[in-house]
Amino acid sequence: MKAKRSYLSVFLVVALLMTMFPLVSSAADSQQETKMQSYVSAMQPGWNLGNTFDSFNTNAPNNGDETSWGNPIVTKEFIKEIKKQGFKSIRIPITWSGRMGGAPDYTINPDWMDRVQQVVDWSLQEGLYVMINIHHDSWMWVSKAPENHDAVLAQYNAIWTQVADRFKNHSNKLMFESINEPLFENVDVATQHAFLDEFNKSFVHIVRASGGNNDVRPLVLPTLFTNHSQEHVDSLASTIADLNDPNLIATIHFYGFWPFSVNIAGFPKLEELTINDIDTMANNVYSTFVSKGIPVVIGEFGLLGWDAVPFKTPFSEGVPQHGEMLKFLEYFTYKSIENKLTLMLWDNGGRFDRRTLEWNDPELYNLIMASLKSRSSTAESDLIFVRKDAPAQDAVMPLSLNGNVLTGIKAGDYKLMKGKDYELNGENLTLKASYLAKLTESAELGEAAVLKAEFNKGADWTFYVMYNDTPVLQNVEGTTASFAIPTAFNGDRLATMEAVYAEGGNAGPHNWTSFKEFARTFKPSYATNQITLTQSFFNEVNDGTVILKFHFWSGAIIEYTITKNGTSITGTAS
Repeated sequence: MKAKRSYLSVFLVVALLMTMFPLVSSAADSQQETKMQSYVSAMQPGWNLGNTFDSFNTNAPNNGDETSWGNPIVTKEFIKEIKKQGFKSIRIPITWSGRMGGAPDYTINPDWMDRVQQVVDWSLQEGLYVMINIHHDSWMWVSKAPENHDAVLAQYNAIWTQVADRFKNHSNKLMFESINEPLFENVDVATQHAFLDEFNKSFVHIVRASGGNNDVRPLVLPTLFTNHSQEHVDSLASTIADLNDPNLIATIHFYGFWPFSVNIAGFPKLEELTINDIDTMANNVYSTFVSKGIPVVIGEFGLLGWDAVPFKTPFSEGVPQHGEMLKFLEYFTYKSIENKLTLMLWDNGGRFDRRTLEWNDPELYNLIMASLKSRSSTAESDLIFVRKDAPAQDAVMPLSLNGNVLTGIKAGDYKLMKGKDYELNGENLTLKASYLAKLTESAELGEAAVLKAEFNKGADWTFYVMYNDTPVLQNVEGTTASFAIPTAFNGDRLATMEAVYAEGGNAGPHNWTSFKEFARTFKPSYATNQITLTQSFFNEVNDGTVILKFHFWSGAIIEYTITKNGTSITGTAS
């Protein structure tokens, strides 16, 4: 609890300092672009073949194959499709554990190596830049180096010796990444930095001495945890300086400010701390690496909450909320491009459907691709609420045009008329009361219309006009294993939930905050009209009375009381 409070306190201090001393990007500084920077720039954008060769199943022979985590087998046609979608590079994460023999040779299963090479070759044939690595081995056994140094280093070196030899005559469009998200157990950060320095240098020396094209092959080195904090980028910068090798690339991963990324602690919206975290990342890696001629690849990016709900769940139930997620990605992409950072989307099968070859969220894809070329325009929200039985009134929606021009708004085939249906005053979009009344005059509660705002540059922005009334929750009884509150959402959407004990104090997991984690502890279902409280929530709730506050995107706040007695739960509407 103390650690979490300190974590948020640090971000609050950082936010204050950034307000007082705004970061000025150094990306505008003129400099001669290095050969490696040109290489990395040509990789933009990139895509991860996640949950495939990195997957494992300890109950299956050889840890299972590439389908162990639910994705179909990779085909040549699928690699062609990735190229067709506009990606210039592909990262192929690989877990070697369970696919190799024991000491002292640690011989990699030849069938596994052949299959890895087949997909690498297909990717190179399509003109893609390719990155391969040591992936989940990082926590499975490399993390044990502090207690078993010699054996761990020997196995690590054995993998890279074999991989380097297998691919030494491949095109230099193939690069090697030393290890994914490195960490070392039960030692302090300084000692972890020392271990990573040793493993990174050992990797570089092995590859460089292996012959063929490996003497100049681009090699990718991560920071500790692939984190962007200054202490971690400084440590990696020291390693790179020691190596004095012009063909090195630094890498980090970025999943955003954690409270926003999973919607916890009252961060359902894109706010200052989340934006400052993006700025800090970009500034740290630019000033430490890029400005000094060392290119940076963000080898994975996304949001942690993406995995909190099933891939096919409607976006309205996603984490973070859809519009807030799009705003995050727009700003993140902009800052990354401004600072010459190449982006590789983490996709474990949830973004691009590998069976239908369609994007589960086309707006996400369109925004990322458009934002690589120029900034896209966004709005304060993608939800516009029109309340039932309320007097007709204009709806004002602030826009962030980001230098663009609004060229029109469409509702299906109908193009809204400026002056009659809407007005734009500066960056304030006003939808006229008369137009909204027409949209909702015969509508049922819920989504009344979908409006598409179009701009001269960048992606479109979608507005969902919601005809709403106050949500109504009902009394119910259940158990800690199965408890769902019957809910008439009445056109509203749930933003977050608070949980406090009636006698005082925060209830449930992460009790340093009253705001609980969306989807992990509570989740709405608009299809079945209920809000589920999960077993994970009740596992950390004491017997007694808990007051819940459900915050909705319309601004409505509904209180609800639950009483826990062992495994029995009684819910009472206020």
